Amino acid sequence: MKKKVVLAFSGGLDTSFCAIYLSKDMGLEVHSVIVNTGGFSEDELKQIEARAYELGVASHATVDETQNYYNESIKYLIYGNVLKNATYPLSVSAERVCQATAIANYVKKIDANFVAHGSTGAGNDQVRFDMIFNILIPDVEIITPIRDLKLSRESEIDYLHNHGVTYSAEKAKYSINKGIWGTSVGGKETLTSHETLPEEAWPTQVTASESRRITIEFEKGEPVALDGERLGPVKVIQKLQSIAQPYGIGRDIHVGDTIIGIKGRVGFEAAAPVVIIKAHHTLEKHTLTKWQLSWKDQLASFYGNWMHEGQFHDPIMRDIEAFLQSSQEMVSGQVFVELNPYRFNIIGVESKHDLMSSKFGSYGEMNNAWTGEDVKGFSKIFGNQVMIWHKVNKL
Repeated sequence: MKKKVVLAFSGGLDTSFCAIYLSKDMGLEVHSVIVNTGGFSEDELKQIEARAYELGVASHATVDETQNYYNESIKYLIYGNVLKNATYPLSVSAERVCQATAIANYVKKIDANFVAHGSTGAGNDQVRFDMIFNILIPDVEIITPIRDLKLSRESEIDYLHNHGVTYSAEKAKYSINKGIWGTSVGGKETLTSHETLPEEAWPTQVTASESRRITIEFEKGEPVALDGERLGPVKVIQKLQSIAQPYGIGRDIHVGDTIIGIKGRVGFEAAAPVVIIKAHHTLEKHTLTKWQLSWKDQLASFYGNWMHEGQFHDPIMRDIEAFLQSSQEMVSGQVFVELNPYRFNIIGVESKHDLMSSKFGSYGEMNNAWTGEDVKGFSKIFGNQVMIWHKVNKL
């Protein structure tokens, strides 16, 4: 009997090559699996399944992890207002962790001998997949044909053509990865430091031109309603994405330090994540104390970086998640947002937990909860030690 290999499959160039190579050149029984994290329609999933069987796999499975992806990752990225390098909402980073975990579980389910993925040797995904497989299925051997053979995209296309599979070079021009938390776009421009992606490279074209106001309702930090319609977090994200993405909001190019120590650029469009994070952060600024905000920023920065590097299964992540969850107890209310082409504005918030209450004073105007004498004494004590230092050191 042939030994079984589970192939992480997307239907793109790299995984199409792997499907044939693992079967024809390595003599393995290939079981492809795609993990949907909210980026595929039913029709797209059916097309990917059909392609897998055309490539000769023994079986193909679709694992829907959209809700788990939100529950286990996205929720905490919202709580932490996580934007790597103040730009990137971890559209692919967190998604890969979710996918690798689901694939490892599928390997155990069908008792496969090997697991394979189509990562190259120059990116972050190879580390994320390998590391999570080593953690969760340490006795299963990992096969990475693209990385090990050091293949160019052109040589992959030639290989497929030689095995009777057509693949358009134009289709391979840009690498696009779509998920519920954003879409990444990589191409020849992102391999440079000075070029930007052309308009046609973006998956969503800009078609909206009229200003539009929306209302996002949060409940204990989670986005639960949009424009008064209670949908639940996943559907709020999906609906907001469909509304805001045609404005060109959330488009950017992220430049960052990769896990393997080189700089990398990637384009992304992530209207819903960027709007939700900004709206959530604004609500937090109204409802949390100074030190809650300060410690959240520090822990969330570490959480986002560690997630980006694939270290989701480190128990420190559960510890930070517990803190983030606790911090959201009073983060409930409505945030009003205005959408315009290529930009958005946070108009304001309404919350019963708003600490900016006129009962205690209006900033720069009236003080209701203290006297001028209180402030005089406070100011003297608050600066007392620094005053002593200056006197002692005669500065």
